[in-house]
Amino acid sequence: MQNLILASSSPRRKELLENLRLSFTISSSEVDESFDPALSPEDIVMDLAERKAQVIFKENPSSFVIGSDTIVVADGQVLGKPIDEKDAIGMLKVLSGRKHEVYTGVSILSPNGTARFYERTEVWFWELTDEEIKSYVQSGEPLDKAGAYGIQQLGSMLVKKINGDYFAVVGLPSARTYRELKRLGYQLS
Repeated sequence: MQNLILASSSPRRKELLENLRLSFTISSSEVDESFDPALSPEDIVMDLAERKAQVIFKENPSSFVIGSDTIVVADGQVLGKPIDEKDAIGMLKVLSGRKHEVYTGVSILSPNGTARFYERTEVWFWELTDEEIKSYVQSGEPLDKAGAYGIQQLGSMLVKKINGDYFAVVGLPSARTYRELKRLGYQLS
C-alpha cells in the first residue's frame, strides 16, 4: 500500500488534503526557514518546500511526501509570519488598500520521481482602518500566517479580490497537487 505524508503541521494544508479525500499521515519537518533575500519569490518557496519534503523523504523513501511553503510579497518585500502583534499590524498596514502576491511552492518526492511547482496569486485588500487592523490582530488569527492574514477565515473580510488559485493562498494548490500525485503514480481513491 502506498503511503502519503504531508510534511507540514499546518491545519490548513491538512484540511485541503482531507477535502481531496486522500488518506495521509502528518510528519512535520523542522527545517531552517531562513532564505537568501536575493532569491526570487518563486525560488524561495520552492527551496523551502523542497527542504521540508527532503527531511521526511529521507526517513520514508518508499512514501509520497508533500512539502509546501507560502510567502506573501508586497513591493518586492517578503512578508513571512509575524513575530508578534506589532509586526502583524505593520504587515497589514503595508497590505491595506493594495495588491500583493502570494507564492506557494510544492515539492512532492516519491519512489517514482518528483514534482516541483509553485503558484502565484494576486490578492487585493480593501483599504483598512486602524480599528479593523487592530481588531483582526487581537483575534489571534494572523499570528501564524504568512503576511499576517488567513484568507479562509476572519481575514476574508480584508480581501477585495483575487486573481489566481484561492487554495494556494490558503496554503496548498489542491487541484495541481492532486494531478501531480496522479502523474507520479499515486493511487488516488
